[in-house]
Amino acid sequence: MTTQTILTALERYYDAAPRAGGARAEDFGPLTLFVQEGAGWPYYARPALGGPDASVADVERVLARQRELGLPEAFEWVAENNPSLRASVEAAGLHVHAHPLMVLDTSEPLPTPTADARVLGADDPLLTAAVTVPMLAFATPGTGLGEAGPAELAAATADAAVEVRRAAVARNIASGRTVLAAAVRDGVVLCSGQYNPVGDVAEIVGVGTLPAARRRGLALAVTATLVAEALARGVRTVFLSAGDEDVARIYGRAGFRPVGTALIAEPPAPVGG
Repeated sequence: MTTQTILTALERYYDAAPRAGGARAEDFGPLTLFVQEGAGWPYYARPALGGPDASVADVERVLARQRELGLPEAFEWVAENNPSLRASVEAAGLHVHAHPLMVLDTSEPLPTPTADARVLGADDPLLTAAVTVPMLAFATPGTGLGEAGPAELAAATADAAVEVRRAAVARNIASGRTVLAAAVRDGVVLCSGQYNPVGDVAEIVGVGTLPAARRRGLALAVTATLVAEALARGVRTVFLSAGDEDVARIYGRAGFRPVGTALIAEPPAPVGG
């Protein structure tokens, strides 16, 4: 497929995935605000499929609605598909983060899944730890070693909010909306990640390694397992957004290549924060 064909397929996915996940779509002309119905991921606003360019006023209308609903003030889009949106979003006062957008290149040999990682079912006793590991990982971003290890993981799983998240992920696994894989050693989940399919397109999300267990190839093992599972289930396009260029190099070893830039906008951090 050409790059533009891929980007078009991803745009359709981004529009369909929140709806498949139970979100309500609110129409703001050139923008769509996705609002989660009930418990689940708090979604974002993004360009409407085939819509015109969004103005600063359009962005401000959505921001006002997000504040009214108590939702995160968040926008997500692909730079190449909507190049003018960044200026409108920044003029409305939001800060924009850029992330490498990558797609699996199935024309090249892919890493073989190893025994380090496996797919977890909805009732797997390790699921609680598996949904907690990425929270600790993203609290200490990057690829360098960190302090959080098995003891910190055990403490974090005692948080009542973790059970809510586990139950939501378990429902998604049972319904087929999510596939989760984890790298487990000596009974401890050290890395986990998911993919969410819509039709024959799937996005890999939330791959995170316990900071104390980094640089052991675990993220690569989990990603390879997710890729193999997705392809076995008939997915044709697998993509992801990397946190930064260092993380993108890891995904490059898993068979992914850059195809564009994913942009995420949110309020700037408070001064001194």
